Amino acid sequence: MTAPVKVSPPAARARGARKRGSALADAVLLLIGACFLLPLLWLVFGSLDAAAGHETRVPQQPVLDNFAAVLTPDLLFRPLWNSLLLSAGTGAVTLAAAVLAAYPLSRYRSRFNSPFMYGVLFGTCLPVTAIMVPVYGLFVQLRLLDSLPATVLFLAATSLPMAIWMTRNFMDAVPLALEEAAWMDGASRMAALRTIVLPLMRPGLGVVFIFVFIQAWGNFFVPFVLLLSEARQPAAVSIFSFFGQHGAVAYGQLAAFSILYSVPVLALYVIVARGPGAALALSGAVRG
Repeated sequence: MTAPVKVSPPAARARGARKRGSALADAVLLLIGACFLLPLLWLVFGSLDAAAGHETRVPQQPVLDNFAAVLTPDLLFRPLWNSLLLSAGTGAVTLAAAVLAAYPLSRYRSRFNSPFMYGVLFGTCLPVTAIMVPVYGLFVQLRLLDSLPATVLFLAATSLPMAIWMTRNFMDAVPLALEEAAWMDGASRMAALRTIVLPLMRPGLGVVFIFVFIQAWGNFFVPFVLLLSEARQPAAVSIFSFFGQHGAVAYGQLAAFSILYSVPVLALYVIVARGPGAALALSGAVRG
């Protein structure tokens, strides 16, 4: 029969302190989770309530009338299509430019690399609202107002600084020895970039694309200023149609529209999350 293990008073006090700290951390996390959960509950309950209001309540008789009201070409399908064009176009243009800009910064060491990167990072400190007046004047002079391609290019320009930083970090993780082996076989630098570097950093490219896509998807101010006609406005702007005059708000339709508006982003998260990780992509690439 083994004797019970005696715990010294300092060890017991330390264990009790750890338990109290863990309980406090759990309580804080539950509080933060509740702050995120309540708006989601309002969306779900409000979308199923024919008489939804600003308060969170369980609908007495759940109905799908709010979804039926917003499932129209003018209210949902056309704005979502415009949002998809803007976000996907911004993500593609930004990703292509970020790869071409990050490649020399990652592969060529120079004393100007750090000042250039910090200068690029400084570009993210300027709020979009501070430059929209001259941008609007430029769009007027060039007759680019109400143009989806021009708006895509401007959104890509605003997202490019952070995309360059992220892409360079992912590109640094690809061993240079793989490119050197391709060069020895006669491949050009662009061929090595296309066939060696980009496939290995595919998960990182997915992260950058999602980051830019979500920024453009939820951007309200830029499309609101640069896209004038309702036929070209994305869903982030058309959501204003649920806010009537004198404070009247169609809460039920707003909740249903918000849920449908979030589905493409959630689907993109799921698609990218099912892809291979960066560690798996680089495993076994270089032998010691």
